[in-house]
Amino acid sequence: MTFRLNSTELRGEGLLLRPWDPSSDTDVPAYLRGVSDPDFRLFNNPLRHVDDLDAARLALRERARQWEAGTEGGFCVTDADDGTVLGHVSLKSLYWPCRSAGVGYWVLPEARGHGVATRALTLVADWAFSLGLHRLALDHALTNAASCRVAERCGFTYEGTLRDAHRHADGTYQDAHLHGRVRAEG
Repeated sequence: MTFRLNSTELRGEGLLLRPWDPSSDTDVPAYLRGVSDPDFRLFNNPLRHVDDLDAARLALRERARQWEAGTEGGFCVTDADDGTVLGHVSLKSLYWPCRSAGVGYWVLPEARGHGVATRALTLVADWAFSLGLHRLALDHALTNAASCRVAERCGFTYEGTLRDAHRHADGTYQDAHLHGRVRAEG
């Protein structure tokens, strides 16, 4: 059986999750702000830095291609009432033979501390399990305590430390915590 993601929107918890729009004059600068934020870069491992609007648009075009191919679902997290961009959440690294995938997320600085990551991750996890996936994995930089709390609030159990798991563009590595959630855990 072949598994393919279909581009979709998810609503709930005051959020609208939708595919990023590489032609949007709102999405492109918001994406650039998110992935160039110093906290994002401290805890994440971008192998290609997105440093300007052209690079952000190119990155969002790649996200659109992944949706079209059905291989990854990257959502723009927005406020359901006014459409304000709040962050990003994705279903990635799909491995259908084992019914598994990974998840990732980030939140814009002004939206942090309001449960955005927790609400968005919950929506994506519920959606992923409704598609028939069995296991979701989440890893984050060892020093990212906020991400650890989000994972735990969303039912992702701490499973261990991955040594030198995140490689940065400068060639350095950092350890990561691994969390997992299986469908039977609700």
